Amino acid sequence: MTDASDTPVGAEPGDGGSADGPNLEGDDAEARPTEPVEREELSLDDLTLPQRVFVAAVQNPTRGVFVAFLLAFAFSFYIALWLAFPRFAALGSAAAAVAAVVIGGVLYLLR
Repeated sequence: MTDASDTPVGAEPGDGGSADGPNLEGDDAEARPTEPVEREELSLDDLTLPQRVFVAAVQNPTRGVFVAFLLAFAFSFYIALWLAFPRFAALGSAAAAVAAVVIGGVLYLLR
């Protein structure tokens, strides 16, 4: 005869479990793999440009914050250019858009 004090808190008498979780011994333990699953190695060539930027920022957060600051600083100069010289900024933006389309087309054709 078992006493109620022999059963762990949160477990029903006779279920073999404990308060920490289910019983991991038995038939279910053999079905689970015991060795870690090997993952395929990734190279930097497999990553896209945004993924590469993310990896670089995670590896060196100070550099990531510095690059973000520089991009914000450059964007503020671009806005100031539009406010001070709108025609010149429009011409420069149009030229940059044409260059981006040409570069994108060349990259698309090379792939």
